[in-house]
Amino acid sequence: MKKDLHPGNYRVVVFKDMSNGHTFLSRSTAASKETIKFEDGNEYPVIKLEISNTSHPFYTGKNVLVDTAGRIDKFKRRYEKRDNK
Repeated sequence: MKKDLHPGNYRVVVFKDMSNGHTFLSRSTAASKETIKFEDGNEYPVIKLEISNTSHPFYTGKNVLVDTAGRIDKFKRRYEKRDNK
């Protein structure tokens, strides 16, 4: 492997699935200004995810439409205006 290929600033962070509230602890180089108190009682930086393996239809076996940012409504409004002209 090449030297200095991977970043050296890994730290322990909590990833939080915003669609169902599931949290898990891992290491990451992603920046975050927010923190959260984890199950072990310690406070860690939190990285918010729109979807994870606990809510993704492929892993859960459920065909559910996840719309956390209102994208479907935005899409409908945009094309509704176009059709009404």
